[in-house]
Amino acid sequence: MEPMIKATGLTRRFGALTALDHLDLEIRPGEIFGLVGPDGAGKTTTLRLLTGLLDPSEGEAWVAGHNVARDPDAVKDRIGYMAQRFGLYPDLTVAENMRFYADLFGISGGEREALAARLLRMTRMEPFQQRRAGQLSGGMKQKLALMCTLLHHPQILFLDEPTNGVDPVSRRDFWAILYQLVKDGLTVLITTAYLDEAERSNRVGLLHRGRLIRCDAPQELKSRTEEACYQVQCADARAARQFLQGADGVLSVEHSGATLHVFLRPGFSPESYLPALEAAGAGAVSFTRIVPSLEDVFIANIRRAELTTKAPSTQSPQRPSSSLCPSWLCGSNTMNELAVEVEGLVKRFGSFTAVDRVSFRVARGEIFGFLGPNGAGKSTTIRTLCGLLRPTAGRASVGGFDVATQPEQIRRNIGYMSQKFSLYEDLTVEENIDFFSGVYGVPEPRRSQRKAWVLRMAGLEERRATLTRLLAGGWKQRLALGCAILHEPPVLFLDEPTSGVDPIARRNFWELIYQLSAAGCTIFVSTHYMDEAEYCHRLALMYRGKFIALGPPAELKRALDSRPLLYLETSDPLESMKALEGEETIGEVAVFGAGLHVTISDFGLRVADFKPDASGLQLGHVAERIRARLAGRGILVRRLEAIAPSMEDVFVAMIEEEERKPQ
Repeated sequence: MEPMIKATGLTRRFGALTALDHLDLEIRPGEIFGLVGPDGAGKTTTLRLLTGLLDPSEGEAWVAGHNVARDPDAVKDRIGYMAQRFGLYPDLTVAENMRFYADLFGISGGEREALAARLLRMTRMEPFQQRRAGQLSGGMKQKLALMCTLLHHPQILFLDEPTNGVDPVSRRDFWAILYQLVKDGLTVLITTAYLDEAERSNRVGLLHRGRLIRCDAPQELKSRTEEACYQVQCADARAARQFLQGADGVLSVEHSGATLHVFLRPGFSPESYLPALEAAGAGAVSFTRIVPSLEDVFIANIRRAELTTKAPSTQSPQRPSSSLCPSWLCGSNTMNELAVEVEGLVKRFGSFTAVDRVSFRVARGEIFGFLGPNGAGKSTTIRTLCGLLRPTAGRASVGGFDVATQPEQIRRNIGYMSQKFSLYEDLTVEENIDFFSGVYGVPEPRRSQRKAWVLRMAGLEERRATLTRLLAGGWKQRLALGCAILHEPPVLFLDEPTSGVDPIARRNFWELIYQLSAAGCTIFVSTHYMDEAEYCHRLALMYRGKFIALGPPAELKRALDSRPLLYLETSDPLESMKALEGEETIGEVAVFGAGLHVTISDFGLRVADFKPDASGLQLGHVAERIRARLAGRGILVRRLEAIAPSMEDVFVAMIEEEERKPQ
């Protein structure tokens, strides 16, 4: 069978920079192929070369049997390309955007109406046809962009990080749609910063510095790692990580929720580290051998690649140094003082209530996480607390200053980092720092010292003269953080600061957050990465302007203790979801990583009812019925076991429960 996509020696240079370096790749018809890699690894460049938006410096590419360089029109007619910016017209309605793209593709008549109706039905966007695109939530914009891309029946779909900044519920819906499209014969090449999404691909390619260093099915990538992967549980995960990072035989050590995932080189035993870990203050430590996640494999491979090359990295910055504790905070940590107080906060825009009687308090030094679907009111709450919006009703104070009457004092005493990083792309790194020093009124005698701190923290000392638009996402992110805290604020607001940033850059960024929190800085952070939510001291879940849950991550997860949850991995996830619809005692069935999470709706059962049998699978009578139902449809069950709920499960369960309530 001829490949739908083929690249041989595909190379692209921008001056002295080689963005893609002799890529050889074949993608089969009907395949979902995931392309992952650090920021700046060459993922978007690859898509732009394969879609004919860039000309190669060397090599060739064929798409749907046509040479991209020699026959671009034939290629264009057979592909759909969904870029990161979506390309929607905000002042047009959903229906008008679809009509515009149908006209652009030359589609008319009955075919146009039938296809539009099918796409609206598939995406559940029928009720929103007359809503303007600019008023849609992030998940709805994503669906609309996909519909517009599919209007001309493409054979191949190119998706460049389509779920960045989209909440977990919308991401699950999006992947259910993708599975259906592939069933209908579409081939998909997708780049993503979410490694759990990459696990849903038939094969995954890992790019590093423009080179394809690994390419295989997700299960093969996870099972053929050179090093052993262990989950480490202990009283103080940060103390354990600090010791293990420099220990002989450790390839990588990363946080995974409340635990650590550690790769040990062959010949090194976990028991050999126990005495030193206890001496380092980690407390009682246990190592459990596990099958690594794809994110674990990603990080281990990048760490290995960086160790075996002598060239300086052009990708994400290295881990932050533990010596970067800001001097204005060091030694001042206390969680007994309040930094933020909110009572009955309301914010309306005309007849629309974006924030509806919200109340909470945040202690000094606390990392307070803010979760919710797109459009829930998170950014509006943050902007109100930052003094950028005036509240309609209620009371709020930040750092002792009233939001309604003292917004200028608040703005001088907080740091604010928005989703777009608020940097000036056409200024150099150093010019951005100088500009924000002036905006925040940093005293002249302190400016050179503060600039040196930001450059060191961001790993940009050798790139101070580089234009900001040329930086990889991880560097932009840390530069934006540095600019936000130039004036040494005691409270820091971060609005989805890691959206679209690769896993290594995200974890490095959280190391900086830990340091700031430990030194006494209060961190107020919103995020769509549920693993990041586990790093917060407390979480608030917001929906339709209201708080529907508030508490520490472990406490929120306990809310699902009475609902047994199964992890199901099969040969056909989409058909498995359909097969289990309406099955007695089964509640929600949702895509999760390479498999499905199945919630048991018979709440008389408990997780303890699912006992391990001799084969190691956890079975109960419900699990046996699931196996029988799937076997009847010829679906192979690869894995079925009872599991503890993740924060994503908590998020989805609580949102879906709210949506079932009468409005």
